[in-house]
Amino acid sequence: MIFIESQGESIYGWRYVVERCKWGQEERMKQRVLWALRQNFIPGLFLWGFGLSLVLCFYYVNASRPWFEGIIKLKMAYGYAYSAFSTALFGGLIPYLFMRVSRRDTVGNAWGMGTIFVGYWALRGMDVDAFYRLQAFLFGHGVDWKTIITKVLVDQFVYCVIWATPVTALFYGWKEAGYCFRRWKQEQSARDFLDKVIIFTITTWMVWTPATAIIYSLPSALQIPLFNLTLCFFVLLVSVYGKK
Repeated sequence: MIFIESQGESIYGWRYVVERCKWGQEERMKQRVLWALRQNFIPGLFLWGFGLSLVLCFYYVNASRPWFEGIIKLKMAYGYAYSAFSTALFGGLIPYLFMRVSRRDTVGNAWGMGTIFVGYWALRGMDVDAFYRLQAFLFGHGVDWKTIITKVLVDQFVYCVIWATPVTALFYGWKEAGYCFRRWKQEQSARDFLDKVIIFTITTWMVWTPATAIIYSLPSALQIPLFNLTLCFFVLLVSVYGKK
């Protein structure tokens, strides 16, 4: 009888420990999410203002029209090649050079790390372009509020959740491991990956939901260029603000 009681106490003791561990993990997750939201809120405000100013220029500043029309011609002439090159430049090369020059990222061989980083954003540029084209095929090219809301909802709650955010979490986990698959497998647990996905998803919804609404308010040929500019601006702001 004493053995059974001791065993029961032991079981309840272990349950208590497990519950405390789960509670601790949940608290750490909440803290990390709140930290990520604080880190991204001010950059998000600048991003929304920057994107909105470009949209207003397109619709209301006639002097800016030749510049926008030139970009439209480039995008229509080169298609996916334009998307790959421009996203590699604005999402990859410019932020990477800035982080290297400002010594915010000094890990590993600069050329090798930079090539992988820029190549990743080139592929993501084609990926995003394909998704924007699919959205236009499914919901049309209109810029009315119903079309914009529909595209934003599919973008943020289908495309980002199922594809974009997990891919981003995988890539940045690999990047943190110095682009070494063996080290990445050793250091990344399923729990770590899930944590990254959750944090990336929440911050994406907060920052990029207004941003994608702004992007979808432009004609289809200008959506990738605006995405590139806001992406570059956002990465640079996060680099500066995060350092502070």
